[in-house]
Amino acid sequence: MEKLLELKKVSLTYQTLENEIRAIEDLSFYCNKGDFLSIIGPSGCGKTTVLSLIAGLLPPTSGEILINGKKDYEKNDLGYMLQKDQLFPWRTIEKNVYLPLEIKKSLTKRNKDFADSLLDKYGLKEFKKNYPDQLSGGMRQRAALIRTLVSNPKLLLLDEPFSALDYQTRLSVCDDVYKIIKQEEKTALLVTHDISEAIAMSDIIIVLKSRPAKVKCVFVPKIFGESPLKKRESKDFGVWFEKIWKELDK
Repeated sequence: MEKLLELKKVSLTYQTLENEIRAIEDLSFYCNKGDFLSIIGPSGCGKTTVLSLIAGLLPPTSGEILINGKKDYEKNDLGYMLQKDQLFPWRTIEKNVYLPLEIKKSLTKRNKDFADSLLDKYGLKEFKKNYPDQLSGGMRQRAALIRTLVSNPKLLLLDEPFSALDYQTRLSVCDDVYKIIKQEEKTALLVTHDISEAIAMSDIIIVLKSRPAKVKCVFVPKIFGESPLKKRESKDFGVWFEKIWKELDK
């Protein structure tokens, strides 16, 4: 398997007015191309900080972060999807999706055609000229993911992208996002506090211990089902939930 992302003994220490805080300590893990990996852990353990380090928003105090074996990787290799869709209300869905291409000055006909093909492929063809407040929460998240994909990133960083949705919509959008990521053959790293979500969507689940964040254990749930919703129906789902819950509860 081709190793896409690797963290080698990554640590992060930051200074406050009172003292020095060790946020992350000797964090090491990797994922292969095409993997869907989730990170879970106690509240405040540093899950989102890990994404910020990978995205280059924070420099590590020590250790290495590699994409395709390179330390000096292109930030264009990454796509970041946040908790809220962050769609601009004054721009149509089409214009929101084009935004990354505009910023990178790469709004070519070829790239626009690719963006349009994603909108068409994933059910937003009829809504391209609509504004975000005219769409449901699930459709907005789909549009946000398509906006992330238009730059063709190698790795998607998903920071609790479903947390702002109600439970029923959340289940449906999880299925949508999973389907799109798998069909586009992307590698994804999801941060979530929801154990069920991690089990339903992931090939690999990394559990972090309390701050300073460090890998506590790794699970590889083997659950059959072509979608997250179908996996939740598996008789093994509850077994895996109990295993992971016990590790978080220690």
